Amino acid sequence: MGKLVKNHWARLIVLTAAAYQFEAAIEGFFWPKIFWDFLTKTLDPAVKPAPILQIFNLLFGIIGLCLEWPLPLLSGTMIHRSIEARLVVYPLFALAALLLYQGTNAGLYYLIGMGVYFWAFAEGETVCPVPWTLPRRNTSPSKA
Repeated sequence: MGKLVKNHWARLIVLTAAAYQFEAAIEGFFWPKIFWDFLTKTLDPAVKPAPILQIFNLLFGIIGLCLEWPLPLLSGTMIHRSIEARLVVYPLFALAALLLYQGTNAGLYYLIGMGVYFWAFAEGETVCPVPWTLPRRNTSPSKA
């Protein structure tokens, strides 16, 4: 059996989160609601009358999709290959998703994806320059 490539698994989880976040932002334009409004009404101005949080979630969802399923222009760049950059950016994406009522699932998926990315980072995995490929093995004979 092969080894689990954790950064591919995390990529699938975060792709799902980004798609849900994009969908939640679109839905939030029609039914604006803060998830935490049962505790306080002070966050309501973030969703109505101006859809500030929905716009941030829309942008974060698009950025998440572009980062995880990159266009050929972005594929192989340092920002695409950096697990550290993802571990810095995704908490912000998760926070924005968790604030919006429709985006709570996306926020939870981001948290799970960050955990798997951290696991991959801790084991020294690297993201390949071409998406969905495996790292190349060292085929040169090793000296004893």
